[in-house]
Amino acid sequence: MSEETTPPETAGADVPPDHLAINPKSPFFDADKLQRGIGIRFKGVVRTNIEEYCISEGWVRVQAGKSMDRHGNPLTIKLSGPVEAWYEDLGEGAPVARKD
Repeated sequence: MSEETTPPETAGADVPPDHLAINPKSPFFDADKLQRGIGIRFKGVVRTNIEEYCISEGWVRVQAGKSMDRHGNPLTIKLSGPVEAWYEDLGEGAPVARKD
Protein backbone atom coordinates (compact mmCIF):
# COMPACT_ATOMS: atom_id res chain seq x y z
CA MET A 1 0.00 0.00 0.00
CA SER A 2 1.24 3.47 -0.82
CA GLU A 3 0.67 6.47 1.40
CA GLU A 4 -1.38 9.26 -0.08
CA THR A 5 -1.18 12.84 1.02
CA THR A 6 -4.49 14.34 2.00
CA PRO A 7 -5.38 17.78 0.65
CA PRO A 8 -5.78 20.63 3.13
CA GLU A 9 -9.15 20.79 4.83
CA THR A 10 -11.77 23.20 3.53
CA ALA A 11 -14.35 22.88 6.33
CA GLY A 12 -14.42 22.10 10.06
CA ALA A 13 -13.96 23.67 13.47
CA ASP A 14 -10.34 24.64 12.84
CA VAL A 15 -10.99 26.24 9.45
CA PRO A 16 -12.00 29.93 9.22
CA PRO A 17 -15.45 30.83 7.85
CA ASP A 18 -16.06 31.43 4.16
CA HIS A 19 -16.91 35.13 4.70
CA LEU A 20 -15.56 37.32 7.51
CA ALA A 21 -15.29 41.08 8.15
CA ILE A 22 -13.47 43.15 10.77
CA ASN A 23 -16.14 45.88 10.87
CA PRO A 24 -18.46 45.31 13.89
CA LYS A 25 -21.41 46.74 11.91
CA SER A 26 -21.11 43.98 9.27
CA PRO A 27 -23.34 40.89 9.46
CA PHE A 28 -20.17 38.87 8.77
CA PHE A 29 -18.33 40.16 11.88
CA ASP A 30 -17.37 37.50 14.48
CA ALA A 31 -15.18 38.74 17.34
CA ASP A 32 -14.39 35.25 18.66
CA LYS A 33 -13.01 34.08 15.33
CA LEU A 34 -11.07 37.31 14.78
CA GLN A 35 -9.43 37.05 18.22
CA ARG A 36 -7.87 33.74 17.17
CA GLY A 37 -6.08 35.57 14.36
CA ILE A 38 -6.85 34.93 10.70
CA GLY A 39 -4.09 34.60 8.13
CA ILE A 40 -5.07 35.57 4.57
CA ARG A 41 -3.26 34.69 1.36
CA PHE A 42 -4.56 36.61 -1.68
CA LYS A 43 -3.18 35.75 -5.12
CA GLY A 44 -0.36 33.81 -3.46
CA VAL A 45 0.77 36.69 -1.19
CA VAL A 46 0.13 36.82 2.56
CA ARG A 47 -1.76 40.05 3.28
CA THR A 48 -2.29 41.81 6.62
CA ASN A 49 -4.48 44.73 5.46
CA ILE A 50 -7.68 42.82 4.61
CA GLU A 51 -10.92 44.41 5.88
CA GLU A 52 -13.24 41.64 4.62
CA TYR A 53 -12.95 38.48 2.54
CA CYS A 54 -15.10 35.85 0.83
CA ILE A 55 -13.41 32.62 -0.20
CA SER A 56 -16.25 31.12 -2.27
CA GLU A 57 -16.73 34.30 -4.33
CA GLY A 58 -12.97 34.95 -4.60
CA TRP A 59 -12.59 38.54 -3.36
CA VAL A 60 -11.14 40.68 -0.57
CA ARG A 61 -11.79 44.26 0.52
CA VAL A 62 -8.85 46.49 1.43
CA GLN A 63 -8.74 50.08 2.60
CA ALA A 64 -8.34 52.63 -0.22
CA GLY A 65 -5.57 54.79 1.17
CA LYS A 66 -6.57 57.15 3.97
CA SER A 67 -9.90 58.11 2.39
CA MET A 68 -12.96 58.12 4.64
CA ASP A 69 -16.67 58.16 3.87
CA ARG A 70 -19.04 60.76 5.33
CA HIS A 71 -19.55 58.59 8.45
CA GLY A 72 -15.82 58.38 9.18
CA ASN A 73 -15.44 54.78 7.98
CA PRO A 74 -12.52 53.89 5.71
CA LEU A 75 -13.33 53.58 2.02
CA THR A 76 -12.57 50.10 0.71
CA ILE A 77 -12.02 48.60 -2.70
CA LYS A 78 -12.92 45.08 -3.74
CA LEU A 79 -10.17 42.99 -5.36
CA SER A 80 -10.90 39.69 -7.11
CA GLY A 81 -8.69 36.61 -7.06
CA PRO A 82 -8.00 33.36 -5.21
CA VAL A 83 -8.32 33.69 -1.40
CA GLU A 84 -7.02 31.31 1.28
CA ALA A 85 -7.57 31.69 5.04
CA TRP A 86 -6.29 29.91 8.16
CA TYR A 87 -6.22 30.41 11.92
CA GLU A 88 -2.84 31.78 12.95
CA ASP A 89 -3.11 30.37 16.49
CA LEU A 90 -2.72 26.83 15.08
CA GLY A 91 0.80 27.56 13.82
CA GLU A 92 2.49 25.85 10.88
CA GLY A 93 0.45 23.24 9.03
CA ALA A 94 -2.90 24.73 10.02
CA PRO A 95 -5.90 23.64 7.90
CA VAL A 96 -6.47 26.14 5.10
CA ALA A 97 -9.89 27.24 3.82
CA ARG A 98 -9.83 27.70 0.05
CA LYS A 99 -12.06 27.36 -2.96
CA ASP A 100 -11.33 24.16 -4.85
